Amino acid sequence: MSATSADLLFTPIPARINRLRDIAYNYWWAWNPNATDLFNRIDPQLWESIYHNPVQFLRNVRQRNLIAAANNSTWLADYDAVVIAFDAYMNRKDTWFKRTYPTEKSTIAYFSAEFGLHESLPIYSGGLGILAGDHIKEASDLDLPLVAVGFIYPQGYFRQRLDHSGWQEALYSKMSFADIPARPALTPDGNEVVVDVELPGRTIYAKVYHLQIGRMSLYLLDTDIHPNSPADRDLSARLYGGDHELRVAQELVLGVGGVRALRQMGIAPAVWHMNEGHSAFLVLELAREYVAQGVPFMQAFDMVRDQAVFTTHTPVPAGNDAFSLDLIDKYFAKFWDQLGISRDAFMNIAMQQQSWGPSFAMTVLALRLSEMHNGVSKLHGQVARSMWQWLYPGKSNDEVPITSVTNGIHTSSWLAPTMRNLFDRTLGADWYEHLDNPATWQALKSSDDGEFWQARLSLKRTLVEFVRERLAQRHTRLGFPPVAWPMFDDTILTIGFARRFATYKRATLLFKDADRLKAILNNPARPIQMVFAGKAHPADEPGKHFIQDVYRRSQEPGFAGRIIFLEEYDMCVARALVQGVDVWLNTPRRPYEASGTSGQKASLNGIPNLSILDGWWPEAYDGTNGWAIGTEQEYDNLDAQDWDDAQHLYQLLETEVAPAYYDRDASGVSARWVAIAKAAIMTCAPKFSTQRMLKEYVNRLYLPVAKS
Repeated sequence: MSATSADLLFTPIPARINRLRDIAYNYWWAWNPNATDLFNRIDPQLWESIYHNPVQFLRNVRQRNLIAAANNSTWLADYDAVVIAFDAYMNRKDTWFKRTYPTEKSTIAYFSAEFGLHESLPIYSGGLGILAGDHIKEASDLDLPLVAVGFIYPQGYFRQRLDHSGWQEALYSKMSFADIPARPALTPDGNEVVVDVELPGRTIYAKVYHLQIGRMSLYLLDTDIHPNSPADRDLSARLYGGDHELRVAQELVLGVGGVRALRQMGIAPAVWHMNEGHSAFLVLELAREYVAQGVPFMQAFDMVRDQAVFTTHTPVPAGNDAFSLDLIDKYFAKFWDQLGISRDAFMNIAMQQQSWGPSFAMTVLALRLSEMHNGVSKLHGQVARSMWQWLYPGKSNDEVPITSVTNGIHTSSWLAPTMRNLFDRTLGADWYEHLDNPATWQALKSSDDGEFWQARLSLKRTLVEFVRERLAQRHTRLGFPPVAWPMFDDTILTIGFARRFATYKRATLLFKDADRLKAILNNPARPIQMVFAGKAHPADEPGKHFIQDVYRRSQEPGFAGRIIFLEEYDMCVARALVQGVDVWLNTPRRPYEASGTSGQKASLNGIPNLSILDGWWPEAYDGTNGWAIGTEQEYDNLDAQDWDDAQHLYQLLETEVAPAYYDRDASGVSARWVAIAKAAIMTCAPKFSTQRMLKEYVNRLYLPVAKS
């Protein structure tokens, strides 16, 4: 590997352990805890202070620490094992895709506005980005011929801080490119990739960076380069920042610039996958390319549609980007001429009537210029067909061509090492190769209950330490007196709730009857404690009020010490919660949860779900593997829906959840609870993995489009 200017900033690494650099520059480490543990053991304090970033670690670590590691026989043995595992992974020939489709050469281009790879690269806001990150990690595991395209966002998504009153504050800081595992993308002849996109009155330039995600490549665009103006340099500074004009400019650069970046690198995808509508302008660029080659627009329209796949993620109308026609006039005034069509014909491609007037809608654009469309759960597929039926006159809802591929999770990214060790002992050495096969998991049913219980208890103790440390940091920052421990107890049934604080997710539903909830949490025989986490979009005032409400409740007598709100919900906090709590709570207003994947991560780790029958949960719940709140009834009166759901939630906590957890035998183990937890793993781990999900995308969407 050739040295770059970033490499030269590294602390000199002893030759014996110089493969640390290779590992740091491949996000394979993000789903291999043994790899990250190597860095942590060299200097634990530094590892925490740079928030688990191996490139930044190698820039800042003291050379004497590296020398000490290189002379530590125990550390070296673990280092050698990691290097062997890394090389075996990268050089493996017998992969799922090569075995299944040995002659298939089609390339898939996967576009997304955000990617959640690891907490050290904050270019994600929530479920959409985490799903995209898991999607490309699994593409690496299966060895799909896939490349991904997005934005790098130098300021990323915001860091969350709560003030004394619990009000969310958004903080931004600029990343140093020398500190992240990214290198400039190169053309086949070795030049850096820089694309240009025409905006009103000027041309904007975007430099492309390459990130290695296991076996596959992620390309991220950055506009913070010369000769862009200061405003254009800030165009991609923040994820989901700014007004509609900034958004249309961002999405224009992502879609059009992303296509041009792949062209410069000599990558010719046969399939273009739009993960949500943010990147949908890419289909206009593909059509422009065909028209420039002499293809009539309508034929070009059909040719583009035959190559495209579109995944919609939101059943909430406000979550689908739509721009005023004035903005489209401003940004695309020359584009329809390049397509050989009129302005009205161009607008009609994606016209949708809004309450505020006619709009150019990104979901409409993506649906009209793609061959395959899918929602992200069976229920969401039904909702999406109903939402977009107007685009298909003469078709009933059931005939609308929007299918569903239910989301899954990347198992290695979210499975606690403690549980992985248990699975290795119980399921056999090659269980991960077949994790999407339900038969793989059956041995868990007869495994030792005491061993399982102790594994779960160990993870809860780790969570308790994590929560206490985060609370202490916040109290120190705000000048509060030290917390009197034990204010979070590893002997108490612990419920987790962590989500984006959109109002439809109903984070405050639990407090509908505060007195009843206090009695439940403080039952002397069966106490319960709860930990909340989540961010509201900086412009979402109602969502921020929900956070403040939960925080203020946590300070009330009867709730103080029983309810905790953790700041800065990110992938690090998410891992701690989905691995360490006892129950995962989810209370969206049905049917507005498109899928949801945090509950899948919890189930994988032996944490039963206590959830509304929305998103993925109706496909998973079978009466043995968790609890369902409410029914599948549709409500016209939202207050009645909230009241009924809250009452059923209280009833479940009082009569089923808490009794099951505290019903212990002489050894202190609840066989009833362990049975539910094992059922959660056995039913959810295979069905809701990205291994199953990506195979479904390949077989049902990617290859049919590639063959067309």
